[in-house]
Amino acid sequence: MSTTPISQSADALPQLEAASKGGKRRRNRGFNSTSPRELVIRYVLLLLVLAISIGPFLWQLSTALKSPSEDIYGASSGLIPQNPTGDNFGRVNDAIPVLKYIGNSVIVAALVVFGNIIGCTMAGFALARLKFRGRNLVIGLILATMVLPGEATIIAQYVTVKQLGFADTLLGVALPGMLGMINVLLMWNAFRGIPEEIDQAAIVDGANVWQRIRYIGFPAVKGSLAIVVIFAFIGAWDDFLWPLIVLTTPDNFTLTIGLQYLKGTFSNDPRLIAAGAMIAFIPIAIVFIAVQRWFFRGVGEGAVKG
Repeated sequence: MSTTPISQSADALPQLEAASKGGKRRRNRGFNSTSPRELVIRYVLLLLVLAISIGPFLWQLSTALKSPSEDIYGASSGLIPQNPTGDNFGRVNDAIPVLKYIGNSVIVAALVVFGNIIGCTMAGFALARLKFRGRNLVIGLILATMVLPGEATIIAQYVTVKQLGFADTLLGVALPGMLGMINVLLMWNAFRGIPEEIDQAAIVDGANVWQRIRYIGFPAVKGSLAIVVIFAFIGAWDDFLWPLIVLTTPDNFTLTIGLQYLKGTFSNDPRLIAAGAMIAFIPIAIVFIAVQRWFFRGVGEGAVKG
C-alpha cells in the first residue's frame, strides 16, 4: 500500500503534466523533424566537411596565384593573394611542354572514355537483356576481378602490352582502362531498370539487338553513361603509376608524368607545382560541367534502384 502523502502527490502533478506535454511535443515533432539544436549541429558538420573537402584546393589555387615576393608558409600568409599574378602558369609552360603533355593526356583519356562507352554499353546490355549460357558465371567473374587490387595484375598487364607491341605508346597506356569492370556493372544495373515489356514489344515489332540498344536502351541509360564518362576520364587523366611504367620517351609523357619535373627543377618554389596542379585540374572541371546534367540524373536513378 502506498505511503505517499496527498500533499506531495499534488505538488508532483504539475511536473508530471509538464513532462507529459514535453513528451507530446517530442512525439508531435515526428521522426523526420529536427530541433533547432540538431539543425545547428548539422550545419556545423556540413561546414566542417566543406572546409576539409575544398580547403586544400583553395590553398593550392591561392598558392598558384601568389607572386614570388609573397610569403606562403609564414604567419603573414593568407588565403587571398596580396598581389595575384598569372606568371606562375607561364613559368610552368617554360619549364615543361605543357601543351604537348596535355595533348597526350587528352588522347589517352579519349581512348579510355570511348572504349568504356562502347564496350561497357554492349557488355552491360548483353548481361542484362540477352539470355545465354554462363551469364551468371560471367557476372561472378566480373565481381571477382574487382576484389583484386590493381597492383596485383600490373606486371601481367605490362607483359601483355609489351608483347602486343604497344609499350611506350599512348595506346598502351590507354588499353587496360578501356573496359572498366565497375563501369560494366553500372551499365548492367542501368539496363536492368528498363521494363521487360518494352524489350518484348520491340522484339515483336522485329527489332534486332542493335536497334534495341540504339533506340530503347541507349536513351534510357544516359544518366548512368554520364557517370561512366566522368569516372573513366578522371581515372585516365589522373593515373600516374601505369603511364610511368609504360612510357619511356619524354615526348610521349602524359601531363601527370610531365608535372613531376616541376618538383625536381623547382623544389624550392611550390608556386609552380601548385600552378601545374591547377592546369591539370581544368580539363576535369570542363568535362564535369559538360555532363553534370546527366551525371546527377544518373546518380538519382541509381539511388532509386538501389
